[in-house]
Amino acid sequence: MKLYYYHTRPIVPALEEWKEHKHPGHILYGLTHFPKYGIKPILHPYRHFTSRKKLMWYNLCTIWNKRKEFDILYGTSYRGLELLIFLRALRIFRKPIAVWHHQAVPQTKGWLKSRLSRLFYKGIDCMFFFSQALINDSLKTGKVKEENMFLIHWGADLDFYDQIKDEPKDKEFISTGKENRDLQTLLQAFNDTGLEFDLYTSPANGDQKYEEIINRFHHKANIHIHFVEGIIPYQLALEVARSKVVVISCLNYPYTIGLTTLVEALALGLPVISTRNPKFEMDLEKEQAGLLVEYADVKGWEKALKQLHEHPEQAREMGKNGRRMAESTYNLENYSRELAEVLIKRFTHYSTFKKE
Repeated sequence: MKLYYYHTRPIVPALEEWKEHKHPGHILYGLTHFPKYGIKPILHPYRHFTSRKKLMWYNLCTIWNKRKEFDILYGTSYRGLELLIFLRALRIFRKPIAVWHHQAVPQTKGWLKSRLSRLFYKGIDCMFFFSQALINDSLKTGKVKEENMFLIHWGADLDFYDQIKDEPKDKEFISTGKENRDLQTLLQAFNDTGLEFDLYTSPANGDQKYEEIINRFHHKANIHIHFVEGIIPYQLALEVARSKVVVISCLNYPYTIGLTTLVEALALGLPVISTRNPKFEMDLEKEQAGLLVEYADVKGWEKALKQLHEHPEQAREMGKNGRRMAESTYNLENYSRELAEVLIKRFTHYSTFKKE
């Protein structure tokens, strides 16, 4: 099977860095392991566009011109593939499309938007989700069929993290990530407890103006702010590996915010304190791998922070339990196998009977 591989990030440098254990393979969504299952990837020539329209047009022209070279179009996101998906729905684009859907299929208001949305989802042959909760929410819209949606137990590249997991632990609490983080709650909790905390984030992400939030907040000397730019997973992973506890404080949005940070902590064998996100597939409390706090609950955060600070043995046991979760289920090897099995079962016949 020949698979056209589309990613919203630069592909070739990340793949080369992965070979040198300088880039976590799970962020490439199966690319590193496809050949192992007889799937030959054809890499999309990545280009950056600030304009969504220009991105869609570039992708349409590029992928359309190569359509005779592959059997299936696979995207780590549908962002930038919208025109091709509509053409697939209209049966003008003949190749099947499989994409990762990072949120639940949305509800839409208004007759026209609803019709367009239903048409759009007819153009996606297969969707991969991070949790069953997202699949259940998607089914409620009536736009998608259950047989076209698949739960994949997405997890970390253990080989990558095994190279750094024994770094000396000279930091206590750490938070990384930039998507819809609740910094106000987190900063207040650390201000009140006085515990050492390192925050790594971007100055802004989407509607979230983190630098403005931090500048308005008069934090104490125990809080260390680090603004980062660009895609630097290796450098951030090193900082996390040097820490004792990972904290993930998120705003109330209905998808798996903070999942990348979470699976990284599991791979490194670190305990987690996280906002209680009902869209996560894993249950940290049930597995005794961490503590959960309700949305915007400053007092809850203070209690959880003090608990792991004052009980380091409990924290270490949680980290071990988290690592067992990573080894058994949430890892690159396992999810790549799940992914390949779906692709092969669903689309192998296209490589034989659907040539253009």
